[in-house]
Amino acid sequence: MILQKILIFIIFLGPLVFFHELGHFLFARFFGVRVETFSIGFGPKLFQFKRGDTVYAFSLIPLGGYVKMFGDDPLSDVELTPEEEKVAYTRKSKWARFWIIFGGPLANFIFAFFIYLSLVSVGEKVPQTKFGVVPATHNLHANGIRTGDVLSKVNDQKITSFDDLNMIDSKVENITVTRGGEDKLVAVDLGMMEFLKSFSEINTPLRSPIVVNSAGDSLLITEAGSKVIISLEELLDKESSNFDLYTLSDEVKMEFRPEEFSFEGLVATRMSTSTNLKDYLRENNLYPRDLLIKNIVADSAADSAKLKHNNTIIGINGVDVFSFTELRENIQKAKPDTVMTLKLLTRDGVVDFPITPQQKESNGTKYMSIGVESGVSFLSLMVEYRSTGVIDAFTRAYYRTADGMAKTLDGFRKLITGEVSLKHVGGPIAIGQVASDSFDISLSMFFRLMAIISINLGIINLFPIPVLDGGHLVFIFLELVNGGPLSRKKLQYAQQFGLSLLFLLIFVALFNDVSRLFN
Repeated sequence: MILQKILIFIIFLGPLVFFHELGHFLFARFFGVRVETFSIGFGPKLFQFKRGDTVYAFSLIPLGGYVKMFGDDPLSDVELTPEEEKVAYTRKSKWARFWIIFGGPLANFIFAFFIYLSLVSVGEKVPQTKFGVVPATHNLHANGIRTGDVLSKVNDQKITSFDDLNMIDSKVENITVTRGGEDKLVAVDLGMMEFLKSFSEINTPLRSPIVVNSAGDSLLITEAGSKVIISLEELLDKESSNFDLYTLSDEVKMEFRPEEFSFEGLVATRMSTSTNLKDYLRENNLYPRDLLIKNIVADSAADSAKLKHNNTIIGINGVDVFSFTELRENIQKAKPDTVMTLKLLTRDGVVDFPITPQQKESNGTKYMSIGVESGVSFLSLMVEYRSTGVIDAFTRAYYRTADGMAKTLDGFRKLITGEVSLKHVGGPIAIGQVASDSFDISLSMFFRLMAIISINLGIINLFPIPVLDGGHLVFIFLELVNGGPLSRKKLQYAQQFGLSLLFLLIFVALFNDVSRLFN
């Protein structure tokens, strides 16, 4: 299993490093610079061959690569012959050096663009553009949008993935949603940004139609006689009075994919109710799986109170709850060091359980916590999509690349301003984990992640930090302002500062990676 993840990580990272270094290499050769080494990886060379003036190598540590150009050390005192000056990097014009340095990040952006282009041209599986829970108080509910509606058009523009929303560039006058297999035209009349903001507020995942009983067993609900799986929220809105209940024997994952589920071997138990489904479930001690206690966080209030996993929280301080969101909202009403009473559904029936929530803090925000991990399972619906032509494919690939760059820059802005904690910074272990997870989901998700990381790699390398590509670009700009090369001492100080900062960032990323392994 570990070897498989390592192999996936190498397959994932290899192309990103290769194209980055290829960008430097091609521009160096274009401007007549002699390239001495082109290496994928660092450290001892595992395999190498020489062609012309260049040694091509695969090295032991697959976390990067490098292009070694002749005469690229500005601190070198070695005298060059006239012939050597013609092929030395430092003897090239500022314009040539700019493109040689910028070529690496540029190649990452181009690589991401062509990944997106290939995906939309060949076909890919993308998450269905479903609305999440639409509260009755939300402005889009007043317009006629309901929970579980699928967004299929904005004005006359077809929407097949969430990425397509970035292509909206005008006022949203109407949208088309699919509900129960039928298309419905809904008047909206909102500005582009206003619509996107409203959509993002309710773009939340919907729960799988899975409930648990007092024993902690998981059961799947469908409409009577139907084997079409829809979210629990949509089922609760149904006017139907007949439902089928299936006992699940396999472990329920956080992401439930109907296309991977089989009803074979499962026997349905018919539920008939004269009331609504929510009341019927409560009367029969069946509750949404997100209220199930899956795990207890160490040293938490739940741990101290000896709360047990596989019990289900169905109320707090006399208030009945039917979702983990409702539970969380009621916990936030607690005052520090105040005892609350949980109502638990156990094998022995319904019992009251005293607990004292703890006050926690995250990114400067204080909140109350009892320290339980929800057994929630979200419904994951994937649809197949393919572009309608060459222009459509190029347009969608361009917008996805541009959106990826904008979101990456915004993410770094939030890190710098402190809106997002440095704890969210991930290193090679985190990248390897998400690469493996995306590979397990689908190849299209794997390549979409590769495109995003390629964009991240390009932007990170453009940071104005000495030793990174961005730092070298700053040196070229300073040369232009200074009227000549920077002094030897300034270059040394800059390189030392750059290496120190880079090692600090690497340490933070690795520390976070290791910390996550033990949490």
